[in-house]
Amino acid sequence: MQKLILSIAIMVLARCFIDDERGLSQTASLEPEDTSQPTTVLQPNTLCDRNERVIFSCPLKRPAKIVSVCASKDLTSDRGYLQYRFGLPGKIELEFPKERTGTQTKFQYTHYFRAQVDLTEISFNVNGYEYQVTDDYNGEEKPAQTIQGVSVTTPGKPKEVTFICRAKPKADYTDLQAVLGNGK
Repeated sequence: MQKLILSIAIMVLARCFIDDERGLSQTASLEPEDTSQPTTVLQPNTLCDRNERVIFSCPLKRPAKIVSVCASKDLTSDRGYLQYRFGLPGKIELEFPKERTGTQTKFQYTHYFRAQVDLTEISFNVNGYEYQVTDDYNGEEKPAQTIQGVSVTTPGKPKEVTFICRAKPKADYTDLQAVLGNGK
């Protein structure tokens, strides 16, 4: 019984603190939650529903958010959907595309593989901003380098901002090459 009470207390305390974009903690609002919307059960450490397939998901170093690429379990080139999500559970800041029809044409998929190198990218554009979800291993570098996360390029500017994964992403790129158009 004490373990149950302790677990509940820890969950309540955890909900009372959130990370802002600078990575600092602040107290969350104690206002009652809006329960008018149906609650979604997410897969652990993702923004993907338990009934979706996780293509890519990881918690970011900074800001303390989650980036996920989620798909319907029936995703093919002409059926199902693919969506990019950024934010926190219950507080998605960007979901692209909003509509879940015809999403396959809005993304490009790139996979390059050879000895010591494995690069996978899923890219798309939102209002001129170019997004690249990247899973890159380069064993030719000494020491070997792994870059996983999301990069955003501002329209008309060559400057790119990269948000790096804090932990190894959950990833499953199976069949994406047949579903999405080829990227660069």
